[in-house]
Amino acid sequence: MIKRLLQKQITERLFKGKVIIILGPRQSGKTTLIQSVLHTQSLPSLLLNGDEADVREMLSNTTSTKLKSITGKNKIVFIDEAQRIPNIGITLKLFADNLKDIQVVATGSSAFELANKTNEPLTGRKYEYTLYPISFGEMVEYHGTIDEKRLLEHRLIFGYYPEIVTKLGEEKELLKLLAGSYLYKDLLTLEYVKKPAMLEKILKALALQVGSEISYHEIGQIVNADNETVEKYIDLLEKTFVVFRIPAFSRNVRNEIKKGKKVYFYDNGIRNAIISNYGILNTRSDIGALWENFLMSERMKHLHYNGIDISRYFWRTTMQQEIDYIEEINETLSAFEFKWNAKAKSKFPKTFTNAYPSVVTQLINQENFESFLGIK
Repeated sequence: MIKRLLQKQITERLFKGKVIIILGPRQSGKTTLIQSVLHTQSLPSLLLNGDEADVREMLSNTTSTKLKSITGKNKIVFIDEAQRIPNIGITLKLFADNLKDIQVVATGSSAFELANKTNEPLTGRKYEYTLYPISFGEMVEYHGTIDEKRLLEHRLIFGYYPEIVTKLGEEKELLKLLAGSYLYKDLLTLEYVKKPAMLEKILKALALQVGSEISYHEIGQIVNADNETVEKYIDLLEKTFVVFRIPAFSRNVRNEIKKGKKVYFYDNGIRNAIISNYGILNTRSDIGALWENFLMSERMKHLHYNGIDISRYFWRTTMQQEIDYIEEINETLSAFEFKWNAKAKSKFPKTFTNAYPSVVTQLINQENFESFLGIK
C-alpha cells in the first residue's frame, strides 16, 4: 500500500482537543488515508458520508445531546464530504466544545464550501491539511527512486491520481471519467456556476496555456464571457483543487509585469484528459509545458507536506524576458528554469540578476530534478 506523507502528521494530531479537517480534490485518497489512520488506533470509530441524504439530515441543525446519541461508544468520528452537510461548521463546533473525548475528522473536496462553513465556528478549534494526488516523493518511498524515474514519462502523461497509479492499463478510461464533471461536481452544485459548458471551455483554454502567462480578457474572448466571469470561474476551479495560480514577481525593474498570472493544473493527467491528448512524449509539441506543470505541482506538494511557507512567483518583462519560477523565503530569492532536455542550456536574464544580485539560480532538468522535489 502506498503510504501518504500526511498519515504521520495526522496521527500525531489525534486527541489534541481539535477537529481535524482534510481538504483535497475528489479521488485524491482522503478516505483511504483516514482509514489507514484509523487502523493504527484500535479504537471504535464511526464513518459517515455527507453524500448520503440521511447523514446530511442527521448532522444538520443538531444538538450536542443528539451527537452523543449518534456517536455512542465510538471514540473517532470520520465525516467524509463534509461540505455537503448544511451547518457543518456549527456541528463540528459542538463536537469540539461538548464532546471533548471524541476525535472528529472531516474531509471535503471543496475548499470554497467547507472553509466558508467552518472558518468562523472552528476558529482555534481545528488542524487543517490538504491532501493532493499522490506525489513523486510518496512513490519514491513506495518503490524507490530508480523505479519511479523509469515511470517519469508515464507520469507526465497520466499523472498521479491514486486510481491511475494503481490500475495500469486503465488510465485513459479512468482519466476520462475523472476529468469529466465528477472532478468539479461540487462546483456544479453552486449557484455561481450557471453555465457548465462555459466552465469546460475555460478549462480547455487553461489546459492549452499551461506554462504561459494567461489573460482573462483573451480567455473571455474565446469563451464569450467578460473578464470578471472568467476570473470568478478560475477562482472556483482553484478552490476545488483543479488548478492553481502563480503571480508575477515585481520589485525593482521598471518594465516588470506586475499583475500577471500563470495557471497550472494540480495533476498532469487531468490536464491531458481535458484536451484528450495521451500521445507519447516524442510525438508531442507541449513537452515543455508538461514538464513545467509536473515540476510546479510536485514542488507544491513537497513544500506543503513539509510545512515550508514560501512565496512563489514567475518573472517576465514587457520585453519578453522571463524566468519560469521564483521562490522567496526570508527575503532570499531562488530562481529556476525548467528544461526537459538535459543537454539544453539556459541563461538567466542579466536584467534580473543585475537587479537582484543575491539571487541563487538553478536549471532543473531530468538529471537533477529529484533534489528540487525534496529527494536526497
